[in-house]
Amino acid sequence: MKILILGGTTEARLLCEALESRGLHHIIFSLAGVTISALPVPVETRIGGFGGIAGLARTLRDAAIDLVIDATHPFAAQMSRHAVEACALCALPLLRLIRPAWRPGTGAHWTHAPAIAEVPKALGETPRRVFLTTGRKDLDPFIDTPHFYVVRSIERPPLPLPRRSLVILARGPFALDEEITLLRHHEIDCLVTKNAGSDATAPKLEAAKQLGIEVVMVDRPPLPPANECTSVEEALAWIQGMRRSV
Repeated sequence: MKILILGGTTEARLLCEALESRGLHHIIFSLAGVTISALPVPVETRIGGFGGIAGLARTLRDAAIDLVIDATHPFAAQMSRHAVEACALCALPLLRLIRPAWRPGTGAHWTHAPAIAEVPKALGETPRRVFLTTGRKDLDPFIDTPHFYVVRSIERPPLPLPRRSLVILARGPFALDEEITLLRHHEIDCLVTKNAGSDATAPKLEAAKQLGIEVVMVDRPPLPPANECTSVEEALAWIQGMRRSV
């Protein structure tokens, strides 16, 4: 079977490695764009967009893909929508591998924002010290706000930055004691993050809860219906079932 994995997450890479180790499939691993920090995978890799739904459908036909795994980031909504539409056009099976969303738990103080553009409204006008972990491409809404931001990113964010900000370049996983130390050191009074659901970056939420710090959580965008699983093991079982049915 020829499988296209739409990557961009740790789970995508782990699934790719697990499938390659079995030697039963031809895997094509796709990344949306050139990412300096992307970890390599031991299979054929393509970089860049597809040119919309029609372009993706054409790629699926030209490459003779048998099934598609959407293991993109939970906030890569456009790619997920295009995958559903393109697979429908090509009558191909699609599985969405998506991390379970974070939940606040007892004692957490969360304020929800439906989109990144709504976060400044949730922060208010009184200057605050904000730990901003929404990704390097989502800084525009914060450029002209009165707050001080500690921005953590795997890669250096593009300019312009919020006028009062400090950039920390780091890749998870992050330990709980490290996150508590960071929040205390920078006197953070609000954590802003997207509900990515990653175990590697979840300790910041527990740190905020222990320190009584508010979390502004950007909720996930809605996605069209698709077959879904929440772990690499479930994805492997689904693929094995599809292989038997071919």
